[in-house]
Amino acid sequence: MLQQFDDRNADILIFINGTLAHRDTACVSPFDSVVQGGDAVWEGLRLYDGRIFRLCQHLERLRASAKALAFVDIPSLDALADAVRRTLEANGMHDGVHIRLTLTRGIKMTSGMDPRLNQRGPTLIVLAEYKSPVYDTEGLSLMTSSVRRFRPDMLDPKIHHNNLIQSILAKIEATAAGADDAIMLDDRGFIAETNATHLFFVHGATVSTPRLIACPEGVTRSVVLDICNDAGIDCTVRDLTLAEAYRADECFCTGTMGELAGVTCIDGRPIGTGEVGAMTQRLGALFGDVVEREAEPVAGVVLSPSP
Repeated sequence: MLQQFDDRNADILIFINGTLAHRDTACVSPFDSVVQGGDAVWEGLRLYDGRIFRLCQHLERLRASAKALAFVDIPSLDALADAVRRTLEANGMHDGVHIRLTLTRGIKMTSGMDPRLNQRGPTLIVLAEYKSPVYDTEGLSLMTSSVRRFRPDMLDPKIHHNNLIQSILAKIEATAAGADDAIMLDDRGFIAETNATHLFFVHGATVSTPRLIACPEGVTRSVVLDICNDAGIDCTVRDLTLAEAYRADECFCTGTMGELAGVTCIDGRPIGTGEVGAMTQRLGALFGDVVEREAEPVAGVVLSPSP
């Protein structure tokens, strides 16, 4: 599942605080808070045929995370959307694009943790790349990591921050074990999420997903819950254990990078039949229908297809 370089991204332009620069020359200051301490928030977006799905929801979450971290002068929704639009237009991008937004606290006058050292900021970075959903549609393998997710009184997962070292350590363990990704538990031993996505399990006709205690609010996760409600599919949000994962009929993960992807193996044990199940396929198709209906042009402007 290792991502490969796409030649179309060789000369992309990256937006940094209003300036568009080639990927080889784009840079942030060594005094920027994201370099000094991972002091930044981020979002992932996906461009479908000139439109972005749930753009406002993603941008509102970015702003909410920045507010929780006491950022000053947080860009408005319109300013963020305009930065995305400018980046896509400058690159002539129309479809099959993943967009990474990063908002840092800004630049410090000298190195140090104290936010009062920040004299300029925030820094807004928009990175748009040609990138298809990253997960194998034939089924993923997961392993359980020894790295635990924090509970809210340690570090609230509702803050979508750039300090991803927990996820990186868990990913290292998964790679060493020959798995695609890692399941991460909370401090109580219940399933939180993977190192990069939310998890859903199917037992009979019921779909279940962990509570938002040790995992972030997920846009794709919320869409799947709405789809289940609209389609009359029984769906619960509750604490889930590894034993319940092992005996599930199906499992799938959700996220902007990979949309809905089936999981066929956990800790070396096949899930269900060991193949992507019918419920996963059904929900994946319904998700595609929602995207087709609801994705909107950026700032009301339909981007022109690249030649």
